[in-house]
Amino acid sequence: MEMDIRDHWDRLSAATRQWLTDNPGCLILPRTMTERICQETGRSADCDQHGQATLSRGDLDLIRAKGNQIPDTDSEYRFFDATQP
Repeated sequence: MEMDIRDHWDRLSAATRQWLTDNPGCLILPRTMTERICQETGRSADCDQHGQATLSRGDLDLIRAKGNQIPDTDSEYRFFDATQP
C-alpha cells in the first residue's frame, strides 16, 4: 500500500479502525476496505489487479498495537477509598 496507515490513522472512520483491529492478521486488504481507506485519507494505494492492497509491516504492527490497547473505561469504573473520613 502506497500510503502509511500510521500517518493517517486519525483520519480513518471509527468503523474502518474497528474493522482493522478486528482483523489484525489481514495481510492483504479486500478491495472494499482499500477503497474506503483511500476515500477517508484522500490518498491512493498500490493495488493488485483485484483492487486489493498489501499492508506494510509497520501498518500491521500499528493495527495490532491499537487492537491490544485497553479501552478507556474511566467513566465505567470508579474506585472509592475503603475508609471513611
